[in-house]
Amino acid sequence: MRKSHAGFTLVLIVLCGILGVGTVYAEGVDGPSKRGRQYAVTITNLTRGQVITPPVVIVHNEKFRLFVFGESAIPELAALAEDGDTVPILGLLPTLPSVLRGTMAEGPIMPGKSVTVEVRAKGNYPLVTVAGMLASSNDAFFAIQGKRVPLFGKSETYAVAYDAGSEANLELCAHIPGPPCGNTFVRNTEGAEGYVHVHSGIHGIGDLVPEQFDWRNPVAEVVISPIR
Repeated sequence: MRKSHAGFTLVLIVLCGILGVGTVYAEGVDGPSKRGRQYAVTITNLTRGQVITPPVVIVHNEKFRLFVFGESAIPELAALAEDGDTVPILGLLPTLPSVLRGTMAEGPIMPGKSVTVEVRAKGNYPLVTVAGMLASSNDAFFAIQGKRVPLFGKSETYAVAYDAGSEANLELCAHIPGPPCGNTFVRNTEGAEGYVHVHSGIHGIGDLVPEQFDWRNPVAEVVISPIR
């Protein structure tokens, strides 16, 4: 299935509009604070043809986990993994004492490109979790969980793609928000796995061409660097 470059761009514009591109902060403990240290979190899309929706960067302590392997995805993660919808997760974070803040990147990440999000971490909240949807999929997302911010130098982590298990992987455009489809908030839960696991990729059983949209892990690189 092929689309022109103009059609591809149009789908991205529609996708960004639905997601409300911008930076959103959620302060879950003591409101905006100047204490702590500022970090740059740079996320690079390593795939050939998958667009990564605007990722969320979460600063937290050891009590927070976005997901647990082998268990059902929380609804807020399912919304992110199925439609790139960050509104539910950013609404949840301020209610959690284990979370200091959550920040959304200003836009999607095209294949081979990067975005940088600046966050502030501090003593009791030294961990970073990052997640974003692989847009041309049913419910695939990349993530790193609980990465400790570096005291010196920078940390580099390669992230694989996970399956939220909340939607069946039919690979049909009717249920896929990213290129070449552009259909958001349409779910098919019948046949969904029901638990978070490593994603098996795109197999060409529906409307997606594996040569364009499949991947081999890792799918993203996340670099955390102190800002001096």
